[in-house]
Amino acid sequence: MEKKLNGAALARIDEIVESHKNERGPVKLMLHEVQDSLGYIPFEAIEKIAEGTGNSVADVYGVVTFYTQFTTEPKGKHVINVCLGTACYVKGSKALLDHVCELTGTEVNRTSSDGLFSIDATRCLGACGLAPICTIDGRVIGASTESIITSEITRIIHEEQNA
Repeated sequence: MEKKLNGAALARIDEIVESHKNERGPVKLMLHEVQDSLGYIPFEAIEKIAEGTGNSVADVYGVVTFYTQFTTEPKGKHVINVCLGTACYVKGSKALLDHVCELTGTEVNRTSSDGLFSIDATRCLGACGLAPICTIDGRVIGASTESIITSEITRIIHEEQNA
């Protein structure tokens, strides 16, 4: 299902492209700004960045798909990352990821149908001594267990229902 961007989102993309188009190597910077503004990188942004920088759409799309920090899908209200790097994997992060998906009803690297959760499998988050690592909304949870993560997800769901 493809969503059409509203005028404000399209204007923001135009503003970002215009502010960087004369710089050297602006594509990645523009992509970061679009994602920071909209929460993801829609195809319209890829087209506008390509046009504004003189690159092909395929080249800009290649940058988007090469770097794992970029997403072409809107993220949920709460983003949960589970590290699958070596240290975390050895300490059970794959089972933890499966548990998170089951709790939220969300597939890996997808957003729940209600838009509440996005679940991402990531590579090393740089805190191997605290393995396994999860982040919830950017907050690092070291030595993660199914119990800890269940508690966090239950708290979020409860807060959302009472908001």
